[in-house]
Amino acid sequence: MNTDISYVKQPFSALRSWLQREKEETALLFRCIPATAVSLFVVSVICMNLLANKTLVQTDWIALDGGILISWLSFLCMDIITKHFGPKASTKIAIFASLINLMTCLIFYIASIIPSNADDYTALNEILGGTWFILLGSTIAFLVSAILNNFLNWAIGSLFRRNPDGKLAFAARTYISTFIGQFVDNLIFSLIVFTLFAPIFWDGFHWTLLQCITCALTGGIAELLMEILFSPLGYRIANRWRVQRVGQAYLDFIKEDSK
Repeated sequence: MNTDISYVKQPFSALRSWLQREKEETALLFRCIPATAVSLFVVSVICMNLLANKTLVQTDWIALDGGILISWLSFLCMDIITKHFGPKASTKIAIFASLINLMTCLIFYIASIIPSNADDYTALNEILGGTWFILLGSTIAFLVSAILNNFLNWAIGSLFRRNPDGKLAFAARTYISTFIGQFVDNLIFSLIVFTLFAPIFWDGFHWTLLQCITCALTGGIAELLMEILFSPLGYRIANRWRVQRVGQAYLDFIKEDSK
């Protein structure tokens, strides 16, 4: 019987090397990516989660929550980051934003349960305390749609071999990925929150399956229109990053790692 334990150590050694590599890559990414893009992205994710608590429109065939007012900014930031740094980098930033959002929600919740005799803060406490299943639904929906958006965006961009940095390539990759990503985001969120948990915890309040689908479709179209409106700005930012070689150290690192 072979008692050489090197066979056992090899998988753990490979895993340790991979984790160390990922740690170095992630640290380099956060040193290289512009702080403005990360800040806007994180703020938009936090605001999207807060605004999702309010239903803006509800009819027999359509329902929209307040998150639709800001979610376009999250996807625009992801599209710019994906274009320059790649889908893996954009996904890491999305995970980072989700973690910051969870930490913010925890701080808000702690603030909401601390008693105060200065005034009646009941309404504010309800807002700060939030609703756990809305947070759960928005987090799951955002992460799934972010991963889908980032890699779909990159895949579409790779089809434009002749002029990958042109306006047509940027428009195609952002329009298609944003619409599909937003549709999936809105659908997953509405199914989790308004068909699974809302009937239990909100005295029977719920959305129908038709409302969830039309919400997702309408939200996707609305976000697409926002993307069309702001994509020229996104294109100029992405093009400026490319010309100024923003984050070149990270790009060189992943290029070397892929060899």
